[in-house]
Amino acid sequence: MKTTSQPSALQVVMKEARRAIKPLVWFSAGINILMLTGALYMLQVYHRVLGSHSLETLVALSLMAAAALATMSALDIVRGRLLAKVGAWMNMRLAPVLLTATVEYSAATPGQANSRPLRDLDQVRNFFTSPSIFPIIDAPWSPIFFAAIFLMHPWLGWLALCGGIVLFALALLNEYITRKPTAEAAGAQARAYTQAEAAIRNAEVVQAMGMLKPLLARWKAHQDEANVGQVLVAHRGGTISAIAKSFRQGLQMAILGLGAYLVVKNEASGGIMIAASILMGRALAPVEQAIATWKATVGARAAYKRLVNVAGQHPEVTTALPLPRPKGKFEAENIVLARQGGEHILKGISFQLNSGEVMALIGPSAAGKTSLARILAGTWRPSGGRALLDGMSVAEWASEDRGKYVGYLPQDIELFAGTISENIARFTPLNPAVFNNVVRAAQLAGVHELIKGLPKGYATEIGESGAVLSGGQRQRIGLARALYGDPALLILDEPNSNLDHEGEQALATVIGGLKEAGTTLILISHRPSILEKVDKVLVLNHGAQDLFGPRDHVLNELTNRVRKVTQMPKAAQLPTLEVVKEVKEIKEVKEA
Repeated sequence: MKTTSQPSALQVVMKEARRAIKPLVWFSAGINILMLTGALYMLQVYHRVLGSHSLETLVALSLMAAAALATMSALDIVRGRLLAKVGAWMNMRLAPVLLTATVEYSAATPGQANSRPLRDLDQVRNFFTSPSIFPIIDAPWSPIFFAAIFLMHPWLGWLALCGGIVLFALALLNEYITRKPTAEAAGAQARAYTQAEAAIRNAEVVQAMGMLKPLLARWKAHQDEANVGQVLVAHRGGTISAIAKSFRQGLQMAILGLGAYLVVKNEASGGIMIAASILMGRALAPVEQAIATWKATVGARAAYKRLVNVAGQHPEVTTALPLPRPKGKFEAENIVLARQGGEHILKGISFQLNSGEVMALIGPSAAGKTSLARILAGTWRPSGGRALLDGMSVAEWASEDRGKYVGYLPQDIELFAGTISENIARFTPLNPAVFNNVVRAAQLAGVHELIKGLPKGYATEIGESGAVLSGGQRQRIGLARALYGDPALLILDEPNSNLDHEGEQALATVIGGLKEAGTTLILISHRPSILEKVDKVLVLNHGAQDLFGPRDHVLNELTNRVRKVTQMPKAAQLPTLEVVKEVKEIKEVKEA
């Protein structure tokens, strides 16, 4: 099947950045040409002023040199401001793309992503706005200065050129001997940051269970590894830098000495000797600066490579046409999910729900229920098969559009710092219409009275991850968030795990109301009390679809299995009992 390749957002931004940077070429050309001012001024003073003793000529030359230097300064200021604007523009364009790509990657691979791409973007932007970029911009103009030295005298030109080659070789050597320890130190530092962030994020557990000391030891091991690499890089880079500095000073003396020799031999003037020294310093400046700022350059290059890995395949965001509200018909077609190593988590799950039907998804622990829920909600992409809402694949649906019609309550509620109303509204900017929908969702979730009883009601700040709320309160507010906007499909993963008896009764009422309203509902629960309201039941076992059908038919089949299992020899019961681990409770609900 032929596919059309769409450029990634990073490619689009870098292409536009190259167009924005083109004026830098002309600014850099002007700056570097005007840097010849000092050498030319020196030559003219030696040849014209000292020979003619003309003060008028000296004044004229000085005024022209001052004008050239002022122009060079103005161009340098404009170049710096242009670089700063390009860096800010890149951050404005890429930061949303990187955050989106990071969130999507984190949703697909929990625990594997962090905010490092945004830090990498800051590093690349800072590189663009720092003096570290100037060696790269100015290096192409070095041949102008070497050519000028050759015009003064070939011997001076060859000396300057050979010295430049040696300095360039030292820069390459610096890259070679620092590349590996730099990468290793960066990796260790990233692991140390990850370890520290995890400890801070789980501070309550760390403090309560006395885990700080061992976690600190693990963090220190990563930090020590990073420090060793950084010290090694500093030693090697410092050694190369010292050698380059000494060689550079020796080269400066050498060209002065050679120039003096040529003056004594009447093959050059004193002005040429001084001017050649000035020009050589300018010609070698990019190489010297590159060695001095090599660490920043390597860091920015590594950061850019990581950005390519994160956003290199992420397409440029385009405005998608909104699809009409779905009616709620849902279908799973042979859904398969495999880990990176090839092990299958889900194996060919297929079922169909009509609008307004309620399905319970049950099975023993590690059966794949939560993984399937994430695929059905569109946060994970299946390895094979499709999850269709009114014939549209939820994985291909634009998340902003899909979120209007799909409600999802994960096991980890994942509330955000802000007010209760902001969390329920999914951080949609609040206005009277939005707030009315917030209150309606809270009433549907049976949490309106609870919210009114809080000190500031819907304006109550709940802290990071809803820290000021109890587990049951977080779960009920998470349910209200899932109900916000009257979704056509609602997926609830363990919605009653933190609820008391009153909360469970409220949840049962909510399910009954949603069913009457025609909302398609998928429930995952280990508690059988919620199954009274369901129409169909899907039983998973070890990632495979064990049973699917009307509730009474599935429960009868499971009841028969329980009866058969209890009649088997005890040694043979173990593997079979795992399939129907929770069926005894289900049987009690059915009989009730």
